[in-house]
Amino acid sequence: MSRVLCVDDEPAILRLLSVVLAHDGHEAVPAATGREAMARLAEGRIDAVLLDLGLPDRDGLELVSAIRAAGPVPVIVVSARSDVAEKVAALDLGASDYLVKPFDGDELRARLRAVLRQSGGGTGGPVVHGPVAIDPARHTVTVEGRPVSLTPREFSVLQCLAEAGGRIVTHAILLERVWGKAHREDVEYLRVAIRALRIKIEADPSQPRLLRNEPGIGYRLDASD
Repeated sequence: MSRVLCVDDEPAILRLLSVVLAHDGHEAVPAATGREAMARLAEGRIDAVLLDLGLPDRDGLELVSAIRAAGPVPVIVVSARSDVAEKVAALDLGASDYLVKPFDGDELRARLRAVLRQSGGGTGGPVVHGPVAIDPARHTVTVEGRPVSLTPREFSVLQCLAEAGGRIVTHAILLERVWGKAHREDVEYLRVAIRALRIKIEADPSQPRLLRNEPGIGYRLDASD
């Protein structure tokens, strides 16, 4: 799962971006101003930025330069400005791509996948927890060296659990990160994904030793055995 900083002063656009990103299991980190965007960057890992140019406190093109100066995070400009000169300026300042509003959600997701691949997936390498190894950049999973084929949702659930390092991840957090905030109460979605994962990664799915259930709380990935 990647953390994507979404910078736009329109709440409706931020909500839409959150839904679009959740489709691929990404976490949207919202910011309504340039100042807030730079604060979010400084707080922790951001794997990509979706940036509107029409911000209330700072010129968007200036912000492209500031973000790129802060590190190698890829920036996709998502703006109503369709002038070719604006596009060229943004790209020359370091933007990885430029998408004109109104945008198609599938196209945005495809462009985001492309820049994340180019940047190595934004994850800092494979996540290994006991016998489970997850490589977000290649979107691969192995269990005791055996490759396992997962759906995007299953992959995102397993990655969230692996990144927790054996700690419990609550139902609400898993649902929000993988399906989006609108599905925080839809525990059955999660149960279906966990059942599918157990079939694929457990030696005996009826007696799971890796994917442990904490009743009424959530799940954890257990590598103690």
